[in-house]
Amino acid sequence: MDKITFTAQAADAGLRLDSFLAEKAGALSRSRAKSLIKEGAVTIDGIATDDPRRAVIAGSVYALDLPAPVPAVPEPEDIPLDILFEDAHLIIINKPSGMAVHPAPGSWDGTLVNALLHHCEGQLPGIGGVERPGIVHRLDKLTTGVMVAAKTEAAHTGLSALFAEHDIERSYLALTRGAPRPLAGTIDEPIARATGDRKKMAVVRNPDGTHGREAITHYKALETFGLRDKGTGLPAAALIQCTLETGRTHQIRVHMSHVGASLIGDPVYGRSRGITAWGSGEGYDFAKQAARAFERQALHAAVLGFVHPITGENLRFEAPLPDDMAGLLAALRRLPGDIRD
Repeated sequence: MDKITFTAQAADAGLRLDSFLAEKAGALSRSRAKSLIKEGAVTIDGIATDDPRRAVIAGSVYALDLPAPVPAVPEPEDIPLDILFEDAHLIIINKPSGMAVHPAPGSWDGTLVNALLHHCEGQLPGIGGVERPGIVHRLDKLTTGVMVAAKTEAAHTGLSALFAEHDIERSYLALTRGAPRPLAGTIDEPIARATGDRKKMAVVRNPDGTHGREAITHYKALETFGLRDKGTGLPAAALIQCTLETGRTHQIRVHMSHVGASLIGDPVYGRSRGITAWGSGEGYDFAKQAARAFERQALHAAVLGFVHPITGENLRFEAPLPDDMAGLLAALRRLPGDIRD
């Protein structure tokens, strides 16, 4: 256990105790400082206090007993990681399909957290008092692409603020059944838990007083493939670039389904596994078979950009399409009648 002490200056007088400690300690969030105060880890002039709202008094000496991080519940596992960047504060990885981010029912091991606990062994001073990586955003188990995790509490606090303020560049690539109309635009529709299935999300428009959380997706069709039918001239499939302004659970999957362009392979928000394409020939058969056989939602986190919360460096990372999506894209390109950006 480490003890750190601070003597309050005139400029500190009147501050909340938890805010004062978070500011002075540097690597603590205010919520963590509040928890430590309530746990009896803080003294003022040698007298313990458990009131995080207590006003700071100039000249008083504040001591904080910072406990050593306790072992994380998940076990470290030696799982190979595709690391795009790493320093003392952050690690950026290209997550494969099939890897859950957190341990949960059905995926208690083999997760990104298990892998990071092994890879970062001895480098995690403790986030919230627990020896663990700081996860500030997630990708679905079957979604691939760029993710960031914090290795220190200061980096975790800074990243959390960036995500909360939507000050992050996040761009995804999706392959969809059909294409949205128009081919470029913004979907500004709130999302909440589906009333009939708590594992699903849905666009809500307050029909019964239920309010969803704000969800905004900017999208653009980079390519369209084939024709869905002879009469309408609508595309059979599309490659869509989605840029997130918010980050809700299943946001892209829900929004694309809402505008009639569910993701190929999505078993939750799509009505069927394959695509409907008008025409005949080897290219049609190949494309339709590839779409029908695709075993996950065709979604990839392609770009992640942000300002490093500690160094202030501008960071931007790109991950190419994984092999399965690249193969599906090649198959769809065998359908005639496409647009390309």
